[in-house]
Amino acid sequence: MPKITYIDASGTGRTVEAEVGSTVMETAIRNNVPGIEAECGGACACATCHVYVEEEWRAKTGEPSPMEEDMLDFGYDVRPNSRLSCQIKVTDELDGLVVRTPDKQA
Repeated sequence: MPKITYIDASGTGRTVEAEVGSTVMETAIRNNVPGIEAECGGACACATCHVYVEEEWRAKTGEPSPMEEDMLDFGYDVRPNSRLSCQIKVTDELDGLVVRTPDKQA
């Protein structure tokens, strides 16, 4: 199973195992990772699962879709490496993925 590391705003990291085919958001919720609220349940209808993808992972996670970019407009402290974790599908290629959560969600 791929492993994903979530680093919160204070710098505390949590590494958890993820199921291939799930999303980075679903993995966070299943593992009680703080900083991911996911109010819409993964429907890409809010920005409460906002994460920053570490630079070395950006190519593998891909670019946000136009719909995701629209939702990111509602995010807090959006940066070039911002993504909604509900839109990142877990694959074997993402083993070792590192994402950071903002100090608050929108």
